[in-house]
Amino acid sequence: MSAGRVFARTVMPLRRLGGRLATAAGRGRVTAVTLAVATVAVTALSGWLCLQVYEQRAEVRRHQDILAAARRSALNFTSLDHRHYDRDSANVLRGATGEFKEQFASQTAELTKLVAANKSVSEGQVLEAGIARADERSARVLVVADSKVTNKAAPEGQSRTYRLQLDLVLEKGRWLTSHVEFVG
Repeated sequence: MSAGRVFARTVMPLRRLGGRLATAAGRGRVTAVTLAVATVAVTALSGWLCLQVYEQRAEVRRHQDILAAARRSALNFTSLDHRHYDRDSANVLRGATGEFKEQFASQTAELTKLVAANKSVSEGQVLEAGIARADERSARVLVVADSKVTNKAAPEGQSRTYRLQLDLVLEKGRWLTSHVEFVG
């Protein structure tokens, strides 16, 4: 066998092997880059999904807080007793702010006399409450409440149904009623 043939039989397979190795190395780089891009994409998607879940939970918590405050305010507003009207009116004012607080506070003296003279007792019950609109700082809630009202004119009691629209605002971490309106 000639030296040329030996060389060709030895070197040619090595060249082919080197070409295959180079191709495989190129594919390895492409695979590594593809994996890196996929990892970044999955990490970004995971972060985005976590943020969405966090925001959704925060909104659910905010809606729960809004509804609880509106229910409490409506219950306080529809539950007034002449025997402890000072305490009852203080409960209403504690959950109030702005226009509603000013209006209720300005009428408290008159209401105290009227409730005492009629020996009025109103026992409220919230039947339903739903958020009409809400954002991070304000909300509008529709409330349906019943109350049984007894007084001198109706010692057996009368049932009354109220449909209320309450506007609430977030102040110092608390949802407070800023406006109450009786609606149809």
